[in-house]
Amino acid sequence: MERSEHHLMSNLFLVLVATAVCIHGDNQTAPFHVGVLLDLDTLVGKMGWISILMAIDDFYDLHRNYTTRVVLHARDTNNDIVQAAASAIDLLENSKVKAIIGPQKSSQAIFLSELADKSQVNGPLSSIIEAFGWKEVVPIYEDTEYGRGILPYLIDTFQGMGTSIAYRSLISLLLTDDQIMKELYKLMTMEARVFIVHMTPPIGARFFAKAEEVGMMSKGYAWIMTSGLSNIVDSLDQSVIQSMQGSLGMKLYVPKSKEINEFSARWKRRFQQENPLDQPAVPSIFEFRAYDTAWALAIAAEKVGVEKTHLQKSLSNSSSTSLDTLSSSTNGPKLLEAILNCRFGGLSGQFHLLGRELQSSTFKIINIVGKGERQLGFWTPKYGISRKLNPSIKETYSTAIDNLNPIIWPGETSIVPKGWQTPVSGKKLRIGVPIKDDFQEFVKVEKDPITNAITVTGFSIDVFEAVVQSLPYAISYDYIPFADVQGKSAGSYDDLVYQVHLQNYDAVVGDVAIIANRSMYVDFTLPYTETGVAMLVPVKENINKCSWIFLKPLTWDLWLASFAFFLFTGFVVWVMEHRINNEFRGPFSQQIGTVLYFAFSMLVFAHREKIKNVLSRLVVIIWLFAVLILTSSYTANLSSMLTVEQQQPIVSDVNQLKMSGDYIGYQKGTFEEGLLKQHQFDERKMRSYNNPDEYAEALSKGSKNGGVAAIFHGIPYIKLFLAKHCTGYTMVGPVYKAGGMGFVFPKGSPLLPDISRGILNVTEGDIMVEIEKKWFGEQVCLNEGNTVSSNNLTFHSFSGVFLITGTASASILFIFLTQFFYKNWNELKIVGQNKSIWQTLNASFKFYNKKDASFYIFNTDKIVDEDSTVRVNGKQGSSITFSESVDNIDDTSSFSYSPDVNSSFQRRNTPYRIGNFTNTRTVSGGDRLGNVETSPHL
Repeated sequence: MERSEHHLMSNLFLVLVATAVCIHGDNQTAPFHVGVLLDLDTLVGKMGWISILMAIDDFYDLHRNYTTRVVLHARDTNNDIVQAAASAIDLLENSKVKAIIGPQKSSQAIFLSELADKSQVNGPLSSIIEAFGWKEVVPIYEDTEYGRGILPYLIDTFQGMGTSIAYRSLISLLLTDDQIMKELYKLMTMEARVFIVHMTPPIGARFFAKAEEVGMMSKGYAWIMTSGLSNIVDSLDQSVIQSMQGSLGMKLYVPKSKEINEFSARWKRRFQQENPLDQPAVPSIFEFRAYDTAWALAIAAEKVGVEKTHLQKSLSNSSSTSLDTLSSSTNGPKLLEAILNCRFGGLSGQFHLLGRELQSSTFKIINIVGKGERQLGFWTPKYGISRKLNPSIKETYSTAIDNLNPIIWPGETSIVPKGWQTPVSGKKLRIGVPIKDDFQEFVKVEKDPITNAITVTGFSIDVFEAVVQSLPYAISYDYIPFADVQGKSAGSYDDLVYQVHLQNYDAVVGDVAIIANRSMYVDFTLPYTETGVAMLVPVKENINKCSWIFLKPLTWDLWLASFAFFLFTGFVVWVMEHRINNEFRGPFSQQIGTVLYFAFSMLVFAHREKIKNVLSRLVVIIWLFAVLILTSSYTANLSSMLTVEQQQPIVSDVNQLKMSGDYIGYQKGTFEEGLLKQHQFDERKMRSYNNPDEYAEALSKGSKNGGVAAIFHGIPYIKLFLAKHCTGYTMVGPVYKAGGMGFVFPKGSPLLPDISRGILNVTEGDIMVEIEKKWFGEQVCLNEGNTVSSNNLTFHSFSGVFLITGTASASILFIFLTQFFYKNWNELKIVGQNKSIWQTLNASFKFYNKKDASFYIFNTDKIVDEDSTVRVNGKQGSSITFSESVDNIDDTSSFSYSPDVNSSFQRRNTPYRIGNFTNTRTVSGGDRLGNVETSPHL
């Protein structure tokens, strides 16, 4: 039998389901016999017949000089596999065919699967599933090699993207309508609402009709068809299309062209002529490729030639069956090679078999609406989902919904199906809740002694119910306490969570911490409380009485920065005042003292030096503004330190606890015990407690008196404890990371994403605030989360102030030095002429050190040389004598003086005023000017 199958397959070339007609060549050509196996009464068979027939006719009309002619021998398989096998044997043995197209029920299905390229089909499918965020799908496929062939690829694809296959629905071709409806009713009882239909048209049309009949083509359902149905949707009966309303499909895309349009018109006419009793049909990608395949077979036949072909009988024993005695073509491999190497531009695009498969790279995503399909977009391996075939902007692979046109879903709704739904006939969700003896603000289970009715309340319960109410659909559930026969807790929280994995509960709602070991067998929602584990410790009151407390308001870096800026400001002022102001002159030690005194006296705004330069005054004003901010902040912080009682935690560091060997505590039955062991705490130093009152007692005693130095617990519990014990305790931390509290669901639960989104909606709004007030109250302790203490002021706090004053002082100093060099450049060049660098610097410093009355920027006061003396004597109307000693040479000038006249004199074009007069009179003379020394009469 194995040899017989080899004989058969060596003569089988699986191209496409097609019918055949015997075409007789003229006397100048040799016939090349090809067999065809299909169901002649089916739509697919009839459509394939027309395509193959037109291909052979068109080919030889164009190639009249070819020496071979393909002669087709058709056999009707009558929808029977045995009949198909018998017909194949007859074609090989009696008709001496060189190739067989078909049979329809197996080979065609395989071909359709291969034609679409499984990896390419899975690409559009995975992109669509990912785009809508569906986590569970149900493949519905026919019980044929074609239907089953895609399943392994679907499993691999969906597993890689985190989507599970909730159920596999296998539909036999022999099922009655009642049996199909029974399967549909079974699907209705499941939660999954996303169905992938992988069927050929006959069974697919029946299936959709029954799905509409049972009400599954309604709101909330999502149907996706593979190319087997989508490619020929235009040729389906309107009643079938009506039953598919709202479904999505993927069909192989063929660009519109003049050749396609012309062929389609001829094909429709030919189909109607051959099948006048059938409804009009439209050629699809299959018909285009059937045409191209028949064309390729004719090309290969001409290349191989009939005269080179001979048959060889198989060797067999006398008991061999007819399959064993079949003749095999020794030229068969050459024919196959010629077909594989055939390349030409066909109706469906470039014809080329890569890996013995026609490659398909572009799919059109359609939506069945009205009387036919509606284009939503395209899928390509490069760009993924896109509205246009060649997007000009998008450069990366995308699965975004926005890249599709609006979709009309089943039930004529634009709302995207969530992908799952609690079935109407399904049971309520069984939600486990913990039994708690402490912190019952989170979960409290009460039982009515008369009716035995269970009432579950608490913070966690209210949060869950608020989340459920925010969902766009209803969920029915019952709370089931995790209790033993006595009504006590049946185990730890780990035991409770594990019940979900054992399918005893559908979910767990309560103050369940999200930790790694639990997530190995269940899934958690997003946390609805704060995350982390902190330490609850006692505090000690401490009033600062340190002798050096005056240094604590500022950090050391701020002290150093302030000292540096004091010196820098004093130096800038000295540079600009040194040449013109006697108070900034004198011996070097005196100048150093002046700079230091001036700089630090500004701290209390007590500097006595008179500033004469406007630029210097600007520097001082800016710096005094910074000093005002510093001193005010220092005073405020020091006052706080001296007057506020500081509450410091007795223990502030985990490592301190380990080194000291103090006892620590945790709540009994929680995960903190394992956490502390994991962080290498001595188990002999660990004590468990049941309720907040025991916490307070243990912390009050202390580690050395039978208590503990700290208690480790989740932040929400510690905050609840502090709300009731407002003094004497504080929270340190969080010291360890934890996931907070969440709700528990089975692995892969479709509820999980919606519940998590609902948690975000609740926690980000006012609902959570109201729930917290209800269960925890509005009391806020100063101890909550932090100790009460004053923080030292840092350099970072005043970096902006230092930046402003430093930049301003440096800029003003730059302006001053620029003006100085501009006015004295010639003299500086003379001073530094023919000298070394050091000598030049020394001479330049001496030049700058000399007093220069002429270099006075933005000044209105009088200045003359030190050696000049002015004496003014006289009364009203008397003459005034002006005497000046310049370079030991006396020079005397005189002018008239009157009390109501403003008199002045000028040397080197510099005016100087004497007296406080309303008018000015200028007296010229002399070569140099210096400081003015006046008598008391001035």
